[in-house]
Amino acid sequence: MARQVITNAKRIVIKVGSSTLTGSAGHELDSSAVESLVNIVAGLRARGAEVVLVSSGAIAAGLSPLGLKARPKDLATQQAVASVGQGRLIASYNKAFDGHGIIASQVLLTIDDVVRRSHYQNAQRTLFRLIQMGVVPIINENDSVGVSEIRFGDNDRLAALVSHLIGADLLVLVTDVDGLYDAPPSHEGAQRISIVPDVSRMGDIEIGGVGSSGVGSGGMVTKIEAARIATGAGVNMLLTTLADLPQALIGADLGTIFKARTDRKPSRLLWLAHASTPHGKLLLDKGATTAIKERGTSLLAAGVNGIEGDFIAGDTVELLSPTREVVARGLVAFDSSEIPAMLGKTTKQLAAELGPEYERELVHRDDLVLL
Repeated sequence: MARQVITNAKRIVIKVGSSTLTGSAGHELDSSAVESLVNIVAGLRARGAEVVLVSSGAIAAGLSPLGLKARPKDLATQQAVASVGQGRLIASYNKAFDGHGIIASQVLLTIDDVVRRSHYQNAQRTLFRLIQMGVVPIINENDSVGVSEIRFGDNDRLAALVSHLIGADLLVLVTDVDGLYDAPPSHEGAQRISIVPDVSRMGDIEIGGVGSSGVGSGGMVTKIEAARIATGAGVNMLLTTLADLPQALIGADLGTIFKARTDRKPSRLLWLAHASTPHGKLLLDKGATTAIKERGTSLLAAGVNGIEGDFIAGDTVELLSPTREVVARGLVAFDSSEIPAMLGKTTKQLAAELGPEYERELVHRDDLVLL
C-alpha cells in the first residue's frame, strides 16, 4: 500500500547526484549513467508521468577537460570548472533524450530564484510552461555565478524546494546508497529502513558522509533535510540508487520512502524555514523559549535578553534558546537599532515609554516557524 504513492505519482522530480553520474572515477561524466537515467525518465513519460530533473554534475563534468583529478576547494575555481562542465553535462543529456524523441531544457537557478517572491513566481511559470509543452526541464544550481552567501549548498535541498514549487507528487533522490539505514551501512547488522512515516520522529539514526567518489557536496544529512522540506510540503520522497530505481518505480521494496505529512506547512512558513536567509539572532530567556516551543505563542520583547546582527523590520531572524539552540525562525517586526531599548519590557510598558506603535510582538506567531 505504501508503495502506491510511487506508482501513482503523476508529477515527479528526480534529483541525481554527482557521484551517480561519475561513478568511482569521480572526475569525468559517465555517459552510460546519463543514458540509464534518461531511459528511466522516458519510461515514466510513456506511462503518462511528468518529470523534472534536478541534476548535479557540472563541476564533475568540467574536471577532466581541465586536467583536474578532484573537486577544487576554492569557490572561484569551482565556478570556472562548473562553467566548463555545465555545457558538457547538458550536451550529454540532450544526446540521450534525442534518442527517445524528447526535448530537454536547461534551467539554472540561484537561491534568489526561490526565496524572492517575484523570482520564484517567474521560475514557477517557466517550469509549468515547459511541462505543458512536453519538455523535460533539467535544473541545476547556477554554480558558475553563485557565491557562498547565496548558494543552496547542495542540490538535494534545491530538488526539495523545486518539488514544492511545482506541486510534485513525488521527489526521488538518486544516490550511491540504496536507502536510509538504522546505522552506517558499512557496520555489521545495519538494516535498511523501508518506510519513514514521519521524518521529524526518526530518533537517533547515525547519518553523514558524502558519496564514494568525493565529488559531491551533499551526503545523507542533506538528504534528510530534503526529506523534511518535501514531506512538510506534502510531497512523498524516495531515496534509492540508479540501479534500483527502475524496480522501485514500479513498486518493489527498494530504497526508502519518506511519507508526506498530512499537516503540511503553509508555503510561506516552508520558505521561511528552509529557503530564507537569517539576518540576525534574538536571544530568548527560558520562559519565552518554552512558550514558543510548547504553546506556539508570539515572541514579545519581555522574553528577549539580547540581539545579534544588523537587520530591518521584515527580515528573517533566528530565535535562540539560553543554550543557543536555534529553536525557530521568524520575520521580525522592528529594526535591530530599535530593539535594545525594548528588551525585557511588557507591551504596556513599551506603549507608555516609546509610544503605541511599540505595543506589539517582536515576532508574531503567524510569521514564526519552529525548527
